[in-house]
Amino acid sequence: MKEIILEDKKFKSYISHKQIEAELKRITKEISRDMSDKKPLFICLLNGSFIFAADLLKRLDFSCIITFVKLRSYVGSESSGTVQEIIGLNESIENRTVVLVDDIIDTGTTISYLIKQLKEMKPAELKVATMFFKPDACKYSLKIDYLGMMIANKFVVGYGLDYNGLGRNYEDLYILSET
Repeated sequence: MKEIILEDKKFKSYISHKQIEAELKRITKEISRDMSDKKPLFICLLNGSFIFAADLLKRLDFSCIITFVKLRSYVGSESSGTVQEIIGLNESIENRTVVLVDDIIDTGTTISYLIKQLKEMKPAELKVATMFFKPDACKYSLKIDYLGMMIANKFVVGYGLDYNGLGRNYEDLYILSET
């Protein structure tokens, strides 16, 4: 079993890039089916979603607009419980189809905050796409329209996810080792 060490923590192989690719292919088909005639605006949450967003969006074969926001709710390996806006939205979303793209929905704090903010801007429709979802950690009732995989309520890195800024570059997903 492959392992990596990031600062003071050891992580072991959890989900292979091959498995991620299979789910990505499925999500791309679903989004293409639903969005190809809507010229949607994809809002990607930085920093984590950049790999998932790039992999997803380059596979779409229809016109769309892509933008980014940067929010922070994590410190180290724990959610702070509050959301800090670092880079905000510059585009109008009124009467537009919007798809939020996030790498992982964990507690749901960040995505819930953003959904609430965006609904006040009156989009025609608002959809959520995420590669990973931790149902046992989520504290909010959320509708996820495009879901890659449900995962255990364990700390993970890789495929855009990090520990203190490290580990985003690994193509596989790694889980915090208990030993």
